[in-house]
Amino acid sequence: MSVDQAKGGKLAGWDLYEALGKPQKIVAPMVDQSELAWRILSRRYGAELVYTPMINARQYSQLQTDSAKKGWFDKVNNEEGLDGLDRPLIVQFAANDPQMLLDCAKDLEGRCDAVDLNLGCPQHIARRGRYGSWLQDEWDLVYNLINTLHQNLEHTPVTAKFRVFDDVQRTVEYAQLLERAGAQILSVHGRTREMKGQQTGLADWDKIKAVKDAVKVPVFANGNILYHEDVERCLKATGCDGIMSAEGNLYNPAIFSDKVSHPSVIKLAREYLDIVNSLKTETAISSQKAHLFKIFKPCLSRWPDLRERLGRGNDKEWPGIVAEFEKRIIADEAFVEGDELSNIAQLDENGYRQVPFFYAQPYMRPVNVNETDLSNVRDNELTKSEQENSIPQRELLVKKEIINCTGEGCASAAFGKCLRKACLSCCRSMGNKIGCEEHEGKLNKRKQLKEEKKQNHRERKKSKLGN
Repeated sequence: MSVDQAKGGKLAGWDLYEALGKPQKIVAPMVDQSELAWRILSRRYGAELVYTPMINARQYSQLQTDSAKKGWFDKVNNEEGLDGLDRPLIVQFAANDPQMLLDCAKDLEGRCDAVDLNLGCPQHIARRGRYGSWLQDEWDLVYNLINTLHQNLEHTPVTAKFRVFDDVQRTVEYAQLLERAGAQILSVHGRTREMKGQQTGLADWDKIKAVKDAVKVPVFANGNILYHEDVERCLKATGCDGIMSAEGNLYNPAIFSDKVSHPSVIKLAREYLDIVNSLKTETAISSQKAHLFKIFKPCLSRWPDLRERLGRGNDKEWPGIVAEFEKRIIADEAFVEGDELSNIAQLDENGYRQVPFFYAQPYMRPVNVNETDLSNVRDNELTKSEQENSIPQRELLVKKEIINCTGEGCASAAFGKCLRKACLSCCRSMGNKIGCEEHEGKLNKRKQLKEEKKQNHRERKKSKLGN
């Protein structure tokens, strides 16, 4: 039952949670990645609640027509937020202006089951735009953002997703502030805003548990969900009411499935593209490409030429590229028939499962630690309590090293995430003027930041002229 089917108007707390179907398996809001097609795929594999990608309220408010807003939320084709296809659904906004946020939320009332405030985005673009986790020191503003929605949305409840602080008591006090402001569900990402990229590290489930113990509204836990088994482990360790997955879901949308743990990458790619092609709602080429890169991640280091084809490709070329992946996988000596991994081995002592490269599996992100941390892991010095109540170390602890570019005669440092272990110039030279996915993604982010800076400058100039 969706929220707008429930009797009694706007629902609060546990009534909202029940109306949503008491979800425990939740797909997180992800920039350009939790679009309609991916939401449909995730629901097929066990997701019980899905969030939209983050919508920038300032940019959304500047668009005057429903047609212009299609890139954020498509109201024209009437598929997004459609009961029976895309519900239950929570729409997430990033904002720092209460009235602007309210106007945007009202625009989508009736097309979702709740509106969520993004208080968790740690990226530099969020810092420049003054939203996400970069509001966590402005408690009065955060309170007003949530309370304005709570007091003025007639039918739609408000929720909030945030990151923890270094200090557990401050984390708890922040969560209680959000609850007092009117947030009816809290989603807690167990990492601080500094924990991103190579500094990501492990989410702190103890802090999530402290929040759960301190508030009276439902709480969703986010962080460290790499395998299906992690869902139950996290529920037990935190006492939370639901588990939210972002990166885990992107690399394996079946992470929540009770029936299929590791589907074939070919099956997933084709299923996703079939959904894209079945919808009237347009799926951005960039979103499709990003999903295909993540689905095929285990294969890309084997066939760099296919990585390049994906990077340069478009929706007309996807079927041929997927067919080539399939041809090479079948020809590989390690290949076995089957659309899913059968006879799944248990996780080992480090929290790993050996999964052949042609099945969907988590991406093991390396993090930086000090020598003491490395020694503790080597000597297995984790206490029994730590082993039972937290994700295993998963052998992700590695020392940060400066890697020299592999380009001939190049003295530059390599970009750490580059598959070719090269600087941008050499990477593009090796790829026939096309850099690897990570390099091009980094460059696109820089361009986006530059464009946002120009837009802010234009707005300030316009404001001065108006005065």
